[in-house]
Amino acid sequence: MNKNPFQSPNQQLGASRPVQVIIFGATGDLTHRKLVPALYNLAVDGLLPANFSLVSAARRDYTDEAFRAELKSSIEKFSRRKPLNAQVWQEFSSHSFYVPCAFDDPAGYERLRLRLAEIDKNAGLQSERIFYLATSPDYFATIAQQLKQAGLLEGESAGGPRARVIVEKPFGHDLASARELNRIFLDCMREEQVYRIDHYLGKETVQNLLVFRFANGIFEPIWNHKYFGHVEITVSESIGVGSRAGYFDTSGILRDIVQNHVLQLLCLVALEPPVAFEADAVRDEKVKVLRSVRRLTENEVSARVVRARYQSGSIAGEPVTGYLGEKDVHKDSMTETYVALELAIDNWRWAGVPFFIRAGKRLPKRVTEISVHFRNVPHLLFRGEGADQLKPNVLSFQIQPDEGITLKMSSKPPGPRVRVQSVNMDFSYGASFGVEAPEAYERLLLDCMRGDPTLFTRNDEIEEAWDLLAPILSVWGGSQGRVPPVYGYEAGTWGPTAADELMQSRTGLSWRRL
Repeated sequence: MNKNPFQSPNQQLGASRPVQVIIFGATGDLTHRKLVPALYNLAVDGLLPANFSLVSAARRDYTDEAFRAELKSSIEKFSRRKPLNAQVWQEFSSHSFYVPCAFDDPAGYERLRLRLAEIDKNAGLQSERIFYLATSPDYFATIAQQLKQAGLLEGESAGGPRARVIVEKPFGHDLASARELNRIFLDCMREEQVYRIDHYLGKETVQNLLVFRFANGIFEPIWNHKYFGHVEITVSESIGVGSRAGYFDTSGILRDIVQNHVLQLLCLVALEPPVAFEADAVRDEKVKVLRSVRRLTENEVSARVVRARYQSGSIAGEPVTGYLGEKDVHKDSMTETYVALELAIDNWRWAGVPFFIRAGKRLPKRVTEISVHFRNVPHLLFRGEGADQLKPNVLSFQIQPDEGITLKMSSKPPGPRVRVQSVNMDFSYGASFGVEAPEAYERLLLDCMRGDPTLFTRNDEIEEAWDLLAPILSVWGGSQGRVPPVYGYEAGTWGPTAADELMQSRTGLSWRRL
């Protein structure tokens, strides 16, 4: 008998209970680029349960065999594991199925319910079910309500299988819509069944931030306002809006990146030590951070927030069009592709420490980084030896594309003179551990199969994040009677001069060069 590729000597690290993963929006880009390759990679690592099934649901009409061919092509193209492992693929594909289902059609959900029951009957078991909403946000509420109506969310309380629902971002468009979506979801299921996913929380360096802080006695004692000058969080993308222009033009970078990814990073930098590394303990502390962030007044929005959009320029030597020239962007659009803002956290640990955030498209390169800038030394002992050019120590966490940690410190270079020079101490995941870090979706899908919601977002987190941004969105919407400007910046540069002035006026320093 062939060895089951889904079993592992370290099975306790994986999911042990039978599970069916049902992906709504299975013909979409997210499914083919991220979700299916992630599930395949978990299979290669032996972390999926022996009784695993993938059921794809979408409006198009496919047979099982035809859709399996689509999945194979996606895995060959997008999986980090190459070449395709024929044995693993054979087993994986034999447990992959397709059900045509229009998201608002009860008949489709009845077909889905019968197919799931048939798969379990043929295997002689009862599987847990994970419904992944990889669709447009417009369908989130509809799918949740249809799943409830079809009896697919009743779960253990009704003698059926345990059911969970993974919801992609964005969860709401503003505070009011997020609250309404939370209400609909909690009318259909319990909060513990909802897994609001933010793939940044699955990245190794993001998780390592907690280990770095709370497992190293030399750092936690200085992790406060006495030693920190300021903190910068940067999410830079070199790409434009591409095929997402229709969605992005109704959203903007503040909603698309800051409300979720960036505020999650802010929480992990600033949270207090949880009582345990457990889901609610960690998420309780994240909510406390969001509640402690000082809400900007309408007058402060103009002084502490800069928005801009890219104009024509070049990226990597290639000419690119400006935002207003992109297909599906309204010619009178006020949507921002760049935002820089300053936030303050009103608690004992962070009193007086400004947190600077910038996120943008068509910047020089793709990089996400958290950098902690320490206060300068109070007395320059080595005056005239290069010390007057020195900048404060910086501890930086590179989230993507190369995950690692760097500490910039001062040192004496070789030679008879006593001189001072900045040097970096680097930690790289690839070099230190000799293995490739898993994709974020691999970790998060596995956690959901294990029933661990620690790295997923709770309903109160979502609402606090939207509440934090509400004054900015209000002012940008014209609540003051005048709308703040949307600055321009050339594609391939680091943003508008107004963002540089924001940093200079508060710190006397420039944004960190990346």
